[in-house]
Amino acid sequence: MAIKNLEKTVVSTLEKLEKLKLDEKLHAELTWCWKSYEYDNNPEGVIEKSQKALGLLRAKREENSRAVSKKLIEDLEKVALG
Repeated sequence: MAIKNLEKTVVSTLEKLEKLKLDEKLHAELTWCWKSYEYDNNPEGVIEKSQKALGLLRAKREENSRAVSKKLIEDLEKVALG
């Protein structure tokens, strides 16, 4: 995945987690991992935290399909699942 797409997806994920008030700890951890990735280009933390975010956002989408866009889920799957 291109860096620009990765950045867009992670930023959108962070915004959605914050907007829906889902797991503030995960939001903080994903933010930290993203900043770390920008510094050292090691995606391990971003991928791990994105997988957790994907699970949360999928569950929220099942509750309310309008809460989380299908595109965000698909983009996040590309990041989290490769």
